[in-house]
Parts: sequence; structure tokens; C-alpha cells
Amino acid sequence: MERRRVALIVLMLASCGCGGGDSPEPRWQVARGFIRDPEGRAVILRGVNLSSVHKQKPYFDFHLEADYRRIREDWGMNSVRFLIEWAAVEPMRGVYDAAYLDEVAKRIEWAQAAGLWVVVDMHQDVYGEGFAGNGAPRWTCDEARYAAYVPTTPWFLNYTDPNVVACYDGLYGSAELRGHFIEAWRRVAARLGGYPAVLGFDPMNEPYWGSAPVSDFEAATLAPLFAEVAAAVRGEAPHWLAFIEPASSRNLGFATSYQTLPKDAVYAPHSYDQAAEGGAGFVASKRADVIANLAALAREAEGLGAALWIGEYGGVAANPGIREYMDAQYDGAGAVGAGMMYWHYGKDGGYGLLDATGAEKPELVDTLVRPYPERVAGDAVTYAWDEATSTFTLTFVPRAAGGPTVLSVPARRYPAGYQVACGGCTVTRGTGRVELGVVAPTAGAGSGATATVTLTP
Repeated sequence: MERRRVALIVLMLASCGCGGGDSPEPRWQVARGFIRDPEGRAVILRGVNLSSVHKQKPYFDFHLEADYRRIREDWGMNSVRFLIEWAAVEPMRGVYDAAYLDEVAKRIEWAQAAGLWVVVDMHQDVYGEGFAGNGAPRWTCDEARYAAYVPTTPWFLNYTDPNVVACYDGLYGSAELRGHFIEAWRRVAARLGGYPAVLGFDPMNEPYWGSAPVSDFEAATLAPLFAEVAAAVRGEAPHWLAFIEPASSRNLGFATSYQTLPKDAVYAPHSYDQAAEGGAGFVASKRADVIANLAALAREAEGLGAALWIGEYGGVAANPGIREYMDAQYDGAGAVGAGMMYWHYGKDGGYGLLDATGAEKPELVDTLVRPYPERVAGDAVTYAWDEATSTFTLTFVPRAAGGPTVLSVPARRYPAGYQVACGGCTVTRGTGRVELGVVAPTAGAGSGATATVTLTP
């Protein structure tokens, strides 16, 4: 196991571009619709958010080193979306909390030692800590706005409060406040940019449009702001990918208005069913809608020249239809070759993967711990899982790359072992994973010929 961790860290180091010589070093990038590792393989990031408790002081949850290993070794996931807060980075105007960033860095080290990739997310909900939300420091808006605010339920209706709207408008319209937000991100990148495990940054969770027209908010306001964030971040961490979210209006079904994204961008929307989010549970007839929405998100990513990564999806274990809901999310993501991050790895009676005692919620975890492709030497990647037969299928168009195709195969899915069918390719099994040599096409001809890999009990 220790040898495997060392190998993973060595592979991560390839992403920093630290080698000598005159030729450009291989690097992480976005190309041909996917995140690409330094060897040119398509990378699928499948993991969890850490975590809802990060939203409030002291801005960290229960997770220790063993929890990061659990994500990787027990659940077979390869990544985390790590929540940080602007209020924690800059609690007072112009005052930056180095101790907080040191604690973040400690957890990045744990993730790196476990073999996990990290996307750092500057999280916010309902603007900031002056309201019933999180994100922006209290000093960024007038105290009179907080005093006049009256919270309501459900929580997302608080976005429509005129005081909350005014604070968003103030942030977007103030060069000074935008400058503070950008500087906070620069500080984060300066502290974390040396960790090869950190793949990139998510500038703002579910950005709300305030009083701006939804139709052009992303193009007119978010795109310029995120371009400035990207420039500042990449001044400190030039290798970081930009995981760009659409406005929260995308959760309501409004198509994105982005025209362009920064270089090496990953389109990073969320995927939730509105009825399930409202507490009604998931109706099986909505399965097609979930899959169709993920297909639409993939088309938006393609139009922007970006990869697709679902930064959040999830559900309440106790609600009706939770297994069907998570099945639909997996199937929809697999059909378009997208990565996904479950919301969230926490202990609670809601979306958390664990109950209050720390025990797994089987109705959730059993649907999330499944095989998936981690790195694929090719293009046009799709994957699928058949629960009834425990059959995993990967299809892709082979392309020369500097490394093997790698599948995550959690041991709990195949307790008695599994068979690999890949047209005679070389198969190297490891703990929780299998590496495949060159996979020959099984359908079609020429550059678009498709290869198929299956795992069966």
C-alpha cells in the first residue's frame, strides 16, 4: 500500500512542470473535451465535497488523515472538492489569516498522501456571514442590510431578500470589493500552489445574480470577474485548472450565457432535481430528466471548449427514491464522460454520507461506490454500470498516450473478484484498481473506431 501511495505522489509531481531541459514539460490541461493528465489521458474526477461544516467557524469538519484514505482506498474515489471561505481567508478588511491557510494546507497534505486530487472551492450561500449564509466576510456589506434582513424558509428563498440582493450588487459593482476577493484568491494560490495534488480552483460556488438580468449576468459580470481571478491565481499557481461554475440560475434550468471561459477551463455546474431538493423525494419518472439535463450540460461544455465536471450532486438518504436518484446521476454522467463530486462527506441526517454516529448510510454509499474510469488513453469516453449483473462497461476512442488506461474498481463491488474483457489487452491488477495496456478498437474503423472494456463478476 505504501509503495502505491509513493507512486501516486510521484505521478502528481509530473504535473508541476519542475523538470529541467529545453522542451516544455508535460502538464495538466483541458483538451478535446476532457481534463488531461501530463501523459495525455482523459481524467475523470469522481469524489466528494469536504464539507458542509466548512461553511461556518472554525471552518473545518471532523476529517483526519484516515478519512482521506477512506475516500481513496475504501470508496475508490480519486478527488475532493475542498470548501474554503472568503470570511476565513480575510476575516477583517485587508487582514489575512495565515493560520487558517496553514490548516487548509495541512489537509491538502493529507489528501496528497492518500493519492487524492483536490479542487479548491471558494464557497458561498446567501452572500455571506451577515445573513443566514456563508462566504463573504461581514465587513463587505453595510450593517444596516444585516439588521433589516428577515430570514425565511426554505433557505434558498433568502436569496430574494432585498438586503441580500443589495449586498451582491455591491460586491459586483465595487472595484474595491472585487479587488479584495481577487487578492484573497491570490493568497490561497500562493499558499497552496506548491502542492501537486491541487488541480485547480472553483472561483465561487453557485454565483447569484443579484438584481442583474439573468440573461447576461454570466457574460457581463461573472466572466470578467473570473478572468481576473484566474489571472491572479495563475500568477502564483500557473498550472491550476479553472473550474468555472455557471450562475445559480443554471440550477433552475436557464442555459448558460457564457461566451468564453479562461484557458484550460472545466465547466463546473451542479446537478440536482428540484422536487427532491424541496424534500419531496425522487420520482422514478424524473430519471430521464436528470439524464437529459446532464446531456445539455455536456453540450454547453463542448460549446465553451471545456471539460465537464459536476461540482455537486446529492440527496437525502431518508427521502423516497434515493437509490434511483443516485443511479440516474451516475448514468447521466457516464453517458457524457463527466466527473462528479457528491455533496457531502459529513455526519448528519441530511445529505451526509454518514449518520450522526459516523456509520455509513448504505442507501447512499452503496450507490456511489462503483467502478469508473480514472484515466483513459483516448477520447469520447463513456461509462456505465448495470447493478443487476454487476457489469461495468467503458467505451472510448483509443488514442496514443504516455500511460495505461486506469479503472477504479472498489473491492466491495466485486468481493469474489472480477473478470476483465478488453480484446486481449494487457491487464495489471492492483488494490482497488486495474491498469490496461493498449486497448484495440472493437467497433468501427479508422480514427473514430471505438474500444470497449467490460468488468464482470
